[in-house]
Amino acid sequence: QVQLVESGGGLVQAGGSLRLSCAASGKIFSSNIMGWYRQAPGKQRELVATITSGGHTNYANSVKGRFTISRDNAKNTVYLQMDSLKSEDTAVYYCHYIVVTSPGYWGRGTQVTVSS
Repeated sequence: QVQLVESGGGLVQAGGSLRLSCAASGKIFSSNIMGWYRQAPGKQRELVATITSGGHTNYANSVKGRFTISRDNAKNTVYLQMDSLKSEDTAVYYCHYIVVTSPGYWGRGTQVTVSS
C-alpha cells in the first residue's frame, strides 16, 4: 500500500503562484512515476504533469511553460510549481503514484482556486 498526502493548495489571484507538494509513504518502489491530475467542477479528471523517478517529465499542453513538476527521490516527494495561474486552473489537484506492477494510488486532493 502507498499513501499520498498533498499540501499547498489555496486561494490565489490570477497571475499568482502556488507550489503543491505530495509526500508518498508505504511500500515505495525506486522506479515509479508520480504526477498531478486535476478535476474542475463538472469536468473529468485530467492530466497536469508527470515525472518518472529518472526525471523525465510530461505536461498537458494547457500548462506548458507555466507549471513545473519536480521530485525529491530521497524524500519520496513530488512538487508542482504553478506560475501565471489562470482562473481555468481552478480545480482539485490530485497526486498520483504508479509502478508497473500496481494499479496506481491517488491522494485525497487539494483545492486550488484562482480568482480573476
